[in-house]
Amino acid sequence: MRGLVILLFLFSSQAAFGALPFARTDDAPRLERISFSARADGNGYVVRLHLSGHVGSHSPTTVLSDGSFQITLFRTRLDRRRKLDNPQGPIRSYRVDQKDGNVVIRMEFRDSDLLASAYRDRNTDDILIGLSAMKSPAVNEVITRALTSEPRMKEVAERWTLDTIIIDAGHGGKDSGAVGAGGVREKDIVLSVALKVGRYIEEKLNVNVVYTRDSDRFISLEGRGHLANQAGGKLFVSIHANAARDRSAKGTETYFLGLHKSEAAQNVMERENEVVQFEENRETYDNIDTMNSVRRTLLQSSYMRQSEGLAEVIEDQFRDRAGRKSRGVKQAGFYVLYGASMPAVLVELGFVTNPSESAFMKSRDGQAYLASAIFRAIKEYKNQYDKGLYLTASNQ
Repeated sequence: MRGLVILLFLFSSQAAFGALPFARTDDAPRLERISFSARADGNGYVVRLHLSGHVGSHSPTTVLSDGSFQITLFRTRLDRRRKLDNPQGPIRSYRVDQKDGNVVIRMEFRDSDLLASAYRDRNTDDILIGLSAMKSPAVNEVITRALTSEPRMKEVAERWTLDTIIIDAGHGGKDSGAVGAGGVREKDIVLSVALKVGRYIEEKLNVNVVYTRDSDRFISLEGRGHLANQAGGKLFVSIHANAARDRSAKGTETYFLGLHKSEAAQNVMERENEVVQFEENRETYDNIDTMNSVRRTLLQSSYMRQSEGLAEVIEDQFRDRAGRKSRGVKQAGFYVLYGASMPAVLVELGFVTNPSESAFMKSRDGQAYLASAIFRAIKEYKNQYDKGLYLTASNQ
């Protein structure tokens, strides 16, 4: 069994996704300098990424299996006159690269027992990376204070309004996914349900929907996360169907990113992750081998609680409104969730290997019930999300 570490996904061709309203390269903010300074309270170091303008999104800091960490600034370019200060404190060395319209920064630690967390400077467009000892009691307080003391909360609220949702229909093209009773293919079911969910959102929530695929075509796992980030997504919902040797197995499941806690969750994760066999750059996933790195990275994820909350509401809707058997909310290391820098869940609609569930998922009514349940959950999530932003902004 391979352990898992959060990956930062990069995809080199925007053409594969069709035209998207991305900013022109000339309009992109520039990374002008990287500097280092010790914290005034003595609880670590701060790496400052000096930027010429606001970066729409960046990846979480990603701890790699060799103890280094990586962060990507999406839709950002390197300034030709950039100044890269000499590394200090816990940073032994670092490199900065321009890749596919993004800036990728990788830093080597002197001490592997560090926690890295990126957050925005409250007075500038710069991004700060706080480096603290893993067990430092000050780290959570420092990060929380930095994130909640923003004086321009109305501006922040506008930037983080839930205005774009990514709907990901799993598999596609040469990847049929699971094939069940009567030849029902996972890729067909999930595409139909995904398009229905997106249509409900656009019609009833007035929110922009971006599909990772809207036809029968193959999209790499890394490409799905990259598209989600480039499109400025605020929520990522990946839709799948389950399979099992036991033809009586049935029920829905919703996952968020984490360490699997059961053999069943591991089996689902491994089946969905087998998609990499269809990809050209399979070596991208070769270094996913350090379970401890996942634990460390997840500790600093700002999206886990939101992802888990949405997963719970989806399962409630499946059970209470769609009349499905719910197998509950679970955690597992799905590759497709790694690259999306936003709250993200993976939904299993049911078992295509169960004749009864297969027939339900294939039927027009069944797909409408399933899509409606997911939509209602997203609607409830959005209501709570917007309420939180409004309260935060209005109290300033």
